[in-house]
Amino acid sequence: MDARFEPLFEAARRAANLLGETDSEVLGRVVKRAAHLLREHSAMLLAANARDLAAMAVDSPLRDRLLLTEERIASIASDMEAVAELSSPQGETLAAWTRPNGMTIRKVRVPFGVVGMICEARPNVTADIFSLCMKTGNACVLKGGSDARHSNEAIAALLREALRGEGLDEASFTLLPSEHEAVGALLGAVGQVDVVIPRGGAGLIRFVRENARVPVIETGAGIVHAYFDRDGDLDKGRAIVCNAKTRRVSVCNALDCLVIHRARLGDLAALCDPLAARRVEIFADEEAYGALTGRYPACLLRHAAAEHFGTEFLDYKMAICTVDSLDDALAHIARYSSRHSEAIITENDAAARRFTQSVDAACVYVNVSTAFTDGAQFGFGAEVGISTQKLHARGPMGLPELTTYKYVICGEGQIRQP
Repeated sequence: MDARFEPLFEAARRAANLLGETDSEVLGRVVKRAAHLLREHSAMLLAANARDLAAMAVDSPLRDRLLLTEERIASIASDMEAVAELSSPQGETLAAWTRPNGMTIRKVRVPFGVVGMICEARPNVTADIFSLCMKTGNACVLKGGSDARHSNEAIAALLREALRGEGLDEASFTLLPSEHEAVGALLGAVGQVDVVIPRGGAGLIRFVRENARVPVIETGAGIVHAYFDRDGDLDKGRAIVCNAKTRRVSVCNALDCLVIHRARLGDLAALCDPLAARRVEIFADEEAYGALTGRYPACLLRHAAAEHFGTEFLDYKMAICTVDSLDDALAHIARYSSRHSEAIITENDAAARRFTQSVDAACVYVNVSTAFTDGAQFGFGAEVGISTQKLHARGPMGLPELTTYKYVICGEGQIRQP
């Protein structure tokens, strides 16, 4: 490991030991104080963010993720306050029982200790991970993307001020330098960092998975489908497809591919009509292309190529695939899904049940927009990310997902016989 980073990780470990013993009320006050500081210094945050935006290409798909506004800062602060008000899972007894010899066993939630996070151009994540780690008694070491350097540094300064204000060690939250060497140091911090969570595109997640020497919880890229079934309601479908695609195109729960039953191709133009107003470029297979020709703006309609399926667009772009049956829809989704969020639009209860049972994804929706795959929308206050793996955590990761557990065994002098 680069010797420059070792003192930072050691300080984070010492801070984690103290946080694990800190009263939950104090931890909640730290988060509330930080939220207040973000609101109070929003002008400073916007100025720092403007420096980052000025250095980013105007057509970059990451630009929307990087952007801060007064409204977004207020929303970030509100999410932090929501986390502060939640009950901490730390110390919760998950199970308890007594053995025949009289000893009692309790399974108790405890913090991980030191949580490492690597993210791309998403300054809101800096505040989210701070809030969730503080509330669960974890120290956090963050490696932010260089694209968000000034924004992250401005936010981190306010977070450290909040820690000082409550008398807590500033090393409870560490923002690593933006240089690439910091990534390798974090991934190799065996014995000092307990878990690393990458949050970003497929390339970042793959790099972390392949190079980490510490445990990793993957948060996956979102390649999201919505299947409009033979028995789908057109009005519901129009609203869901438009919202899932256009609410925020740069987020991981945004719709990438509309799968439509061949029997409903006659409704495809009406289904896509709201997308035209938002200037969504469509990559349609042959049948869908034919159904949209003359009924969708020609300047926005393209023939789909193989690479358009299985693509996370992060832009005002969407693919359309035509299928003969629910079986075909399930097969298409199984082939291209990133196991993040998938939806069916149908009035057929049997089709809905089969879809929810068969689709292998962290979040499966019936007649609901995939835009709801979000920790705050699930009532978690905020999220660390959307886990697409199956070990430890899956879906939006809130407070419980930043804990592990240990067994506490009590007795009256019991000894084990030979």
